[in-house]
Amino acid sequence: MRPPRVAMVHGPGPPREDGVADYVAHLLEALAAAGTNAISVPVRPPAPGRWAAATVAAGRTVRQLRPDVVHVQFAPSAYRFSALPGLLPLLVGGPPLVTTVHEYGWWAAPAWVPGPVWRPVEALRLWDRETGRLVPASRAVVVTNPAHAALVRRRGGARPVEIPLAANVADAGAAAGGRERVRRRLGLPDSAFLLVFFGFVHPVKGVRYVLEALPALRADRPDLHLVVAGGFTSQALPEAEASAFRAELAELAGRCGAGEAVTMTGYLPDAEVSALLHAADAAVLPFTAGVTGKSGALLAALGHGVPTAVTVPDDPDPDLRDGETVAVIPARRDAEAVAGTLRRLVSDGALRARLSRRGRALVADRSWPRIAAAHGALYRQVLAGA
Repeated sequence: MRPPRVAMVHGPGPPREDGVADYVAHLLEALAAAGTNAISVPVRPPAPGRWAAATVAAGRTVRQLRPDVVHVQFAPSAYRFSALPGLLPLLVGGPPLVTTVHEYGWWAAPAWVPGPVWRPVEALRLWDRETGRLVPASRAVVVTNPAHAALVRRRGGARPVEIPLAANVADAGAAAGGRERVRRRLGLPDSAFLLVFFGFVHPVKGVRYVLEALPALRADRPDLHLVVAGGFTSQALPEAEASAFRAELAELAGRCGAGEAVTMTGYLPDAEVSALLHAADAAVLPFTAGVTGKSGALLAALGHGVPTAVTVPDDPDPDLRDGETVAVIPARRDAEAVAGTLRRLVSDGALRARLSRRGRALVADRSWPRIAAAHGALYRQVLAGA
């Protein structure tokens, strides 16, 4: 039996500016290595805001490809919060549909419709407040974490397939002398404490609270240096807003008296990110909504053995346990809480060693070949039931 032909429908953002696009690029590469013929079909507006034309064009492309399976990757931010890609099931023809939801549980289109109105519509699988016809019309729904799985089940009764993420940056190996080279480029002595934030830099990532925590941390450890590694421009933060936000953070660092203790790198190639993570003493991810195992940045940090401090969401990830796999920041949007947790990491070498070891073990089996194998099995199952 030949491998299925899959039309992989996704947003238009380049991988360096969009987390879902980066996921899709990794997935396509892994599927190709596993022998699955998956063809990229971006939903790309011909001009800013023209999502209707983009959605119709993507549907037409899928019909021309005549795939065995249509797989749509969905996140509101990937489509600049347009609801129109939710109409894709009406446009792609007859192949069975699979949808992966990367963001779920916080958005609705239109936003003014009260929650109680959505419930019977979703229970009858007529429409989903976030994905339009995508989730109701899909033969299979893929989620990346248990919280999304529970919500998909509760809303429409579907039984989603959970396929966890893998790190968005592979470990390129610790090159001999690499730690020293990274520190020399940053103008730091080998003994300096290097703290890293990695990922897209957006207001919801909470970097401002780390900057506000730096004076307290540097009072105890004057050689502490923070590297903010990642691009500011993204699908969720267009270029003009991204530039303004970067300037705002630089001004905040100066106001905190820590301007010389902060390096903002912008986008870095994967090999440079890997070298930076190998050189780091600790990482911090103080997201304002909390961190779960669906964060590619977290998985990359843990996979490199970097002890990592995280905020937790209202529904905590059971794998992220304080003092065992991560160091938990006990409050979100709170510089004092960030400083307290990071002070523990800076001062306790045994804690850092334990988090490094156990964090790496936690993500050891989350690999792109395993993700590709899980997708291949799902496509075969969907086709068997078609």
